[in-house]
Amino acid sequence: MKEIYIKDKKVIIRRANKLDSKALIDYLNIIGGESDFLTFGKGEFGGSVYEEEIFIENTLKKENALFIVAEIQGKIVGNLNFSGGMRERTAHVGEFGVSVLKEYWGNGIGEELIKYLINWSKDSGIIRKINLRVRTDNTPGIKLYKKLGFLEEGIVKRDFLINGKFYDSLLMGLLID
Repeated sequence: MKEIYIKDKKVIIRRANKLDSKALIDYLNIIGGESDFLTFGKGEFGGSVYEEEIFIENTLKKENALFIVAEIQGKIVGNLNFSGGMRERTAHVGEFGVSVLKEYWGNGIGEELIKYLINWSKDSGIIRKINLRVRTDNTPGIKLYKKLGFLEEGIVKRDFLINGKFYDSLLMGLLID
């Protein structure tokens, strides 16, 4: 667990647990409508509370996976989910997704979630590389990832289709020593 302060509010960053399932589903359904930079849109995040509980429990059992939330006064305001490969040859590398409620954008919560992931990866003894993909027009996201040491590795053409328009993704990676 980690605590930070933004605008005199305490933000707690901690591992998700199955009791967060309902709040996480509600959170994900909100953020899906707040940004077109996510892999899902408004109303596209499906799944029941039970399915989310199983997902969280399965993530917690893996040594190469991490699911964390950021909360303010008990309300989830951000999350990060990382999962490494399932086989020995790819267990050392994984990809993550991160999001923050729009009302908290620009306060460093996303950056703190990613720093938590980086530190956890270094301590894991397993993770040797963190990957991500970000839309090429997500300038603030790319700037943040570069600030944290991620390097550009390639472009995936037509990776997203939103409202009939294609968007490319930038693949980025961070080596863990």
